[in-house]
Amino acid sequence: MRIRPRRLAVAAVALLTAGAALPAGAAERPGRQEHPSHGGLSAVVRYTEYGIPHIVAKDYANLGFGTGWAQAADQVCTLADGFVTVRGDRSRFFGPDAATDGSLSSAATNLASDLYFRGVREARTVERLLAEPAPRGPSREVKEMMRGFAAGYNAWLRQNRITDPACRDAAWVRPVTPTDVAARGFAVSVLGGQGRAVDGITAAQPPSGAGSPSGAASASSAAGKGAARSDAEAVARGARELFGADSADMGSNAVAFSGKTTANGRGLLLGNPHYPWQGGRRFWQSQQTVPGRLNVMGGSLLGTVNIAIGHNAHVAWSHTVATGVPLNLHQLTLDPADPTVYLVDGERERMRKRTVTVPVVNGAPVTRTQWWTRYGPVVTSLGASVPLPWTATTAYALNDPNASNLRASDTGLGFSKARSTADLLGVLRRTQGLPWVNTIAADARGHSLFTQSQVLPRVTDDLAGRCSTPLGKVTYPSAGLAILDGSRSDCALGSDRDAVQPGIFGPARMPTLKDAPYAENSNDSAWLANADRPLTGYERVFGDIGTQRSMRTRGAIEDVAALADRGGLTVRDLQRQQFADRAPAGDLAAEDAAEGCAALPGGTATAADGKAVDVREACSVLAAWDRTMDPGSRGALLFDRFWRRLTASTPAAQLWKVPFSATDPVGTPRGLDTAAPGFATALADAVAELRAAGIALDSRLGDHQVVVRGGRRVPVPGGTESIGVWNKIEPRWDPARGGYTEVSTGSSYIQAVGWDGSRCPVARTLLTYAQSSNPNSPHHSDQTRLFSQERWVTSRFCEKDIWSSPELRVVRVHER
Repeated sequence: MRIRPRRLAVAAVALLTAGAALPAGAAERPGRQEHPSHGGLSAVVRYTEYGIPHIVAKDYANLGFGTGWAQAADQVCTLADGFVTVRGDRSRFFGPDAATDGSLSSAATNLASDLYFRGVREARTVERLLAEPAPRGPSREVKEMMRGFAAGYNAWLRQNRITDPACRDAAWVRPVTPTDVAARGFAVSVLGGQGRAVDGITAAQPPSGAGSPSGAASASSAAGKGAARSDAEAVARGARELFGADSADMGSNAVAFSGKTTANGRGLLLGNPHYPWQGGRRFWQSQQTVPGRLNVMGGSLLGTVNIAIGHNAHVAWSHTVATGVPLNLHQLTLDPADPTVYLVDGERERMRKRTVTVPVVNGAPVTRTQWWTRYGPVVTSLGASVPLPWTATTAYALNDPNASNLRASDTGLGFSKARSTADLLGVLRRTQGLPWVNTIAADARGHSLFTQSQVLPRVTDDLAGRCSTPLGKVTYPSAGLAILDGSRSDCALGSDRDAVQPGIFGPARMPTLKDAPYAENSNDSAWLANADRPLTGYERVFGDIGTQRSMRTRGAIEDVAALADRGGLTVRDLQRQQFADRAPAGDLAAEDAAEGCAALPGGTATAADGKAVDVREACSVLAAWDRTMDPGSRGALLFDRFWRRLTASTPAAQLWKVPFSATDPVGTPRGLDTAAPGFATALADAVAELRAAGIALDSRLGDHQVVVRGGRRVPVPGGTESIGVWNKIEPRWDPARGGYTEVSTGSSYIQAVGWDGSRCPVARTLLTYAQSSNPNSPHHSDQTRLFSQERWVTSRFCEKDIWSSPELRVVRVHER
């Protein structure tokens, strides 16, 4: 008798597997329970190759339970660390001066992180957002998934012993509540706004002498001197670095091909997000199924309840970090007698004090005051590069519309249920929940999609023209950072009729490209999602138009446009694109570099320390290099070290003979100028560096670009941002240990998806750093070895494929 796949899924819900083996690290553990969970939640988890769980449950609460359980089994220490963060307890367990891992905010220290997150917690910000009715607040289904996730995580803690040395027997591993789960989602939403400014928010204090006329006058005088020293262009440069396409520790590539370009008229999607390899922004792969209601597979950010990037039977999608600036500033005019009072239309308005106390290990609690306004918190910096001093006359308040956005999970759940790219657009219109990413998608009907549908402050170019302060008149055109006059009510952001919350753009304003032969993004603006159909007409806050593209964008457009022109594409072509490892910078500059090297008098160049370096061998190595960042490539490491030094020391205007032209944005700039002062120095320094480390100039990249797993060196393909490789990898240089010996960020959850007319999508996936951060897990580095070998995992989406897995293990997880 044949059993239909849906019947198999339903049967799995009721399956009892009391004797089934649990995942690695799932031995019995008594555990401590602060907030007991009740309700008898349960799920069936079917594990296939590489420890990928296929979670089946009868409803969303039980699906959340299975997801929380399975994530804890793989990532309990990373999850627990993140929950310590959002509770504001890092100083309590790890000390106030230690650095955070940066996963959930940009805070430099645990104390700054705790001051911010305890402030969020004590203000009950997340609870208020949870109480908002949908669509402005999360739906009942999402709240049920959060409830279930907390219960599943807690059940795993009660029933298992932790084997990961990162948190084994640690006091900070504790049960969580649904609000903790929601708070983690909140932290992800504000990463680009308040989360980017945590240090500036928690350090903001009125100038000394506030409240006394003499103190105010003194501060005003100091402010005048500070203003005279300030350099608006320097602040604008800092803002460009902060919000630029190549500035973040996360990025991505994605391309969707329409049926016009494919072998069978159906769509294709290649998603290649570049996220951290360690910490709380790792992806984790799973399949989530509620029979008859939901069936989706893909990657979730740790601690979140649903799929962020993935596919179902009908549509596939990925995200790329967008250029939209998800915050703006309001420059406050202060009462000269009291710098905690600001003026709006001449009326005095007092700042609100948020006093927060943080417990500290082996020390007295620390109490600090934060200052809040109608626009948001007072902030004294956006990172080190954008100072915003609070003087007796001026302060800056940060507006982050994503601090009112707890809708991203509803966007993800809606995507998971979608049947077409048109459905995805409908979900985005309804939920408006994506804080800082673009969406690229394709479907089985042959449609392609790019849309920059993200939650942005409603700063129109007209508003910026009318209301920008002198500093804002520099930062907005150059970096998209609006600094508006906070003393005028007519400079408020206003509302779009189709926006789900005040002060943001509605869906009609989002840059969107439908059904182009290809739609691609590599973290530049929406302008060249398709070079033949450029997008224009959007406000500057979304991104720029007609400006130089990154090397990665240029290489990506060259590659995908050539594929689209060739046509007849299949999933295999996507797989080849991912691991082509072509170095666009090498194609543009290696030949010129080799010729410039050969022309150096006497074959020597002067290093930065003044020493002469024999570079003759480097000339032939660069000339023979195959222009890839493949592990077997000889010369790739030399070019990498040379190119990093050259681009860091030589202004872009001096690097190329042919400057950028908006009429040829993919082909320019070009022609390496080897007469530039930094060329010979960068070459000499790279050669000297490799020789000092005992690394041959023509060594294979894979011998010196590795990660160490289980004591073994695992070669890593790909290359850094400035070289422009699609398969982006940001490795950590440690010449004493032989070169690059770890990866900070880069290719993470990769998927290549198409359709062949059957009920099962044709999907290949790869989680580059594998499912588990526990070194004792068999799934700690198995997919990392696949990545090293440029091999893929064949997705087991359909029931027949899951049940036929040679490594199938079925576990029924439940509360006890």
